[in-house]
Amino acid sequence: MARLRSLLYALFLTVTVIPYAFACLLWSFLPLHQRYRLTVGWPRLAVWGARVICGIRWQVKGWENLPDGPAVLLSKHQSAWETLFFPAYMPRDLCFVYKRELHKVPFFGWGLALLRMIPIDRARGRDAFDQVVAQGKLRLAEGRWPILFPEGTRVAPGQTARFKMGGALLASRTGAVVIPVAVNSGECWRRNAFVKRPGMITVSIGPVIPSAGLTPEQLNEKVQTWIEDEMRRLNPERYVSN
Repeated sequence: MARLRSLLYALFLTVTVIPYAFACLLWSFLPLHQRYRLTVGWPRLAVWGARVICGIRWQVKGWENLPDGPAVLLSKHQSAWETLFFPAYMPRDLCFVYKRELHKVPFFGWGLALLRMIPIDRARGRDAFDQVVAQGKLRLAEGRWPILFPEGTRVAPGQTARFKMGGALLASRTGAVVIPVAVNSGECWRRNAFVKRPGMITVSIGPVIPSAGLTPEQLNEKVQTWIEDEMRRLNPERYVSN
């Protein structure tokens, strides 16, 4: 049954993303905020489809922790689900950091390119971070929130990868606070797994962590500590041998 539901969901995503991409081109003349709100209708639709077709429900803890001001979101990353959820449901326009080559992906990449987020040229090596900081400052000044996944890739439930410094450095250099987020989406939607499992995903938003007075290293450590401690509260069974 889960395999059949997953197949239906894959078809649902395919048949909805193509017309939505063309719609993004049609409203590309609109102001950025309006364009963003229209475009993230598709991620919202995808999250809805995952619930209705695959039985993937969700809940949020800590909405009250979201600040009314400049912030950088640093989140656990277990699946593609949160890349759909965050832009669809966060109260501010978000800016993902991603490789510029994604703009070449038909349909999805076209819509992404129109949202003026933080694309980077990874071929520039160390200069890539300078791109993140420069563009991140501009996006924060626009009232938008950059979002980064410190581990750099999706990790399996119960696992932790090294937290990279990019997000902490961006917050430190701009003075923005950090919003740490734990999410256990991998329990339902595993990395590179076609079959999606029904269940409840919890998105846990932590108290803001000010960057002022902390070195980037200290800030990064605080973020990692909160996220990983929260992951153990969400799914303690995953960490019994750790």
